[in-house]
Amino acid sequence: MSTARTALETEEHQALRAAVAALGKRYGRDYMTTVIREGKHTDELWAEAAKLGYLGVNLPEEYGGGGGGMAELSIVLEELGAAGSPLLMMIVSPAICGTVIARFGTEEQKRKWLPGLADGSLTMAFGITEPDAGSNSHRITTTARRDGDDWVLTGRKVFVSGVDIADATLIVGRTEDARSGKLKPCLFIVPRDAPGFGRNQIDMELHAPEKQFELVLDDVRLSADALVGDEDAGLLQLFAGLNPERIMTAAFGIGMGRFALGRAVEYARTRQVWKEPIGSHQAIAHPLATAHIDLELSRLMMQKAARLYDEGDDIGAGEAANMAKYAAGEACVKAVDQAVHTLGGNGLTREYGLASLITASRVARIAPVSREMILNYVSHQSLGLPKSY
Repeated sequence: MSTARTALETEEHQALRAAVAALGKRYGRDYMTTVIREGKHTDELWAEAAKLGYLGVNLPEEYGGGGGGMAELSIVLEELGAAGSPLLMMIVSPAICGTVIARFGTEEQKRKWLPGLADGSLTMAFGITEPDAGSNSHRITTTARRDGDDWVLTGRKVFVSGVDIADATLIVGRTEDARSGKLKPCLFIVPRDAPGFGRNQIDMELHAPEKQFELVLDDVRLSADALVGDEDAGLLQLFAGLNPERIMTAAFGIGMGRFALGRAVEYARTRQVWKEPIGSHQAIAHPLATAHIDLELSRLMMQKAARLYDEGDDIGAGEAANMAKYAAGEACVKAVDQAVHTLGGNGLTREYGLASLITASRVARIAPVSREMILNYVSHQSLGLPKSY
């Protein structure tokens, strides 16, 4: 399937795409479905991607990374997804946590975490969502209080990916401002074995190697160096992690959509019911062409968001990242739906590997923020319309 991207990407980016696509092809959807069926993790693919330098391509060179940015990391995830074997923890570990630590962490935190995040030997989860807060980060109730030189965290988190395999979790909590008495967001690195840090797996209909967890922080005591960055710059630091999250979620959705569309196009080219392959009929061909267009448009916005972010324009990147995530989520769901429909009954068989994507494709619409909240963002921030809340 032809994908026009040469005019916008450098030769280095094109070479990275080709190399990652080759890696993804060696694993593919069969590897992913086997891992899921056997209840395992994508250890082999994660290790090989790390060895080739793909996992830490966005992290600083002085800490073992590739010295690139979100433009490069999004290419890696998109191409792995297009091969049918996306690595969800790439969104969390190098993109969110790695970026936040690289931008705002102390020198000690950078030395401790970034080389491992870059070479895949360390992984970090990210906990922001709470049972009663949903998408409203202002309602986060996980609080951190000072106790001497230590911090003590108390609260709950839900839908935290990969906590069982993560060495630590970057937790978004809130501290009380001594001057105003108001709560302000702060980020803390919580080691997986910290006393009082409990986890319970959430039983999901979504089949994926990465499991979802509810976290309970029961007076988790942390040393002063667990705080990432400046206590007074928590909101800035938080959004520095959320923009990459949205860019990478877009890459995740685009990759999945491309995989599904590729399967459908191959089937439509070869499946013959009457005299011609079914792909010759416009009722089959046009919806697939529309899905392709929507995925390409989504990539354009993702590339814009990545470039703005990598250039340091956090405000501009915020708008573009939200739009990219929205567009990719919609394009992914439509591409998967049309792919399954194109295959008919075969689209629901294990052999073709599309049916499980019906559930998985919804993720990019729901997480990390719903499409409705993105529409709120665009209507308020981009269009200047008044808030209803």
